This record gives sequence, structure tokens and C-alpha cells, in this order.
Amino acid sequence: MRVTQADIDLAQRLADAAGAAIRPYFRKPHGEERKDDGSPVTLADRAAEAAMRRLLDAEAPGDGVVGEEYGEKPGVTGRRWVLDPIDGTHSFTAGRAVFGTLIALLVDDWPLLGVVDQPIQRERWVGVIGRGTTLNGAPVRTRGCPTLSGSILATTSPHYFAEVDGPRFLALVGATESGRMGPLYGGDCYNYGLLASGHLDLVCEAGLKLHDFAALVPVVEGAGGRMCDWRGDPLTADSAGDVLAIGDPARVDDVLEAMGTLA
Repeated sequence: MRVTQADIDLAQRLADAAGAAIRPYFRKPHGEERKDDGSPVTLADRAAEAAMRRLLDAEAPGDGVVGEEYGEKPGVTGRRWVLDPIDGTHSFTAGRAVFGTLIALLVDDWPLLGVVDQPIQRERWVGVIGRGTTLNGAPVRTRGCPTLSGSILATTSPHYFAEVDGPRFLALVGATESGRMGPLYGGDCYNYGLLASGHLDLVCEAGLKLHDFAALVPVVEGAGGRMCDWRGDPLTADSAGDVLAIGDPARVDDVLEAMGTLA
């Protein structure tokens, strides 16, 4: 089953709906609360996901839906829409426009269509496996990286790495340009858009959930990069959540070797 233009158009409308729900709350009262796991949630998160679900109920009622805020609705088509209304709620509540809405379409648990939408700066990356990634309709590409030592690495926060993950991350830091200057911190999903556009070389994360990474796979790989777990395996609905985005696929083995996970 392939991704159709109708699917891409629907994903764009989902992003439009989410952005319209989010913008009135940005740098305004947003009703921040804490979920059971301690992570923040706002009125904007809930309004954006609700808006997207209403659209999917109307236009793709047989498809499954998985959302960060409202859980899973089973489907009957083998297709699932995976929604993260605000990836980077912490940045959103701080008034930083480096969060994003993530929308993915999975077919038989493989992410084939992804959208990363930054609704304040009006930047939208759309990726489809087998097609090129675009930013606001214009093609983008990752950049070449002749050596791992010259690469720029980003991650959302070092605090997300568990005790067992931290040494592997620090080993990667030491093997890159970031070993001298330090990695770029913050950015959440926005880092992956920057990588797809050729501004970053590597993103390394741990502990992500399906709604955090599903949309990123088509965006990065449609731009010529590689998304995988820390062992180099492709990301699917069953992946554990240790995630690498590598702009130049020629550096994959170098990254895994630096982290001590190369098979």
C-alpha cells in the first residue's frame, strides 16, 4: 500500500488544523499542567490533537489513530496516523519557537509519510518514503559529512539519557566537532528539520516514544539521510526509542563504532 497525494493533502490539513489551535496560546496563558509521568501538557496540546482527530474521524474513519494526549483508536485498514500535537512542550511553555507538530502515517507499522510543522515560524517539512522531502514546498537535502570528527551533533537534553545510555552518548560527543564545542542542546523535533535541510549532521536521542519519532523517519530519509536505532536497525512501531538521525549515510558505521554499538 503506497502513500497517495490524497494522504499528503490530508496530512497538510492536519498540520493546518493543529497550527490554528496552537497559535492563540503561544506566549499567552496556556493552562500548563503535569501528567502522571511528570511531563508538561497544555491547553494547546489538547486542542491541537482534538482538532486533528476530528478531521481524521471525518476523512479517514477506518484508519487507526495514535496520539500523545488521547491514546489509541484502533483501525481496520492497516494504516495508523500517529500524532504529537506539540513535540517540545517545554520549549512551547518557555516561548521558544523550536517545538513542532508531528504527523505520521504508518502502513503495516512502517512510517511512510511524515510532517514536522513549526506553526509560529510557519516552517513545514513534508517527507514521503521514496520521494524527496520539502520545506514549505521547496526540495531540501541533507549535507555530506566527510568525517565524523567534523560533524555537528544535536540532542534535546542530556537529562534524557539513562545511566546506561549516557556513556555511549558522551563517546559520540567526543568523536565529533561537538567534542570541542559541546553538542547543541534543545530543539526537539526541530533539530531533525534542520538536519533534513543540511544545517546539522547528527541527532542522537534516547527514550523516545512512537509519537516522538515516527514522523521524523520519512522527513530525514526523504532528504537523503538515515534514521535508525543505536544498533543501526530501521525504526518501526516496535522500536525501543533510542534514535539516531544521520545526515550522511556514509557516516552510519562511524557513528555506531564511536558509540560502541556496531555489530
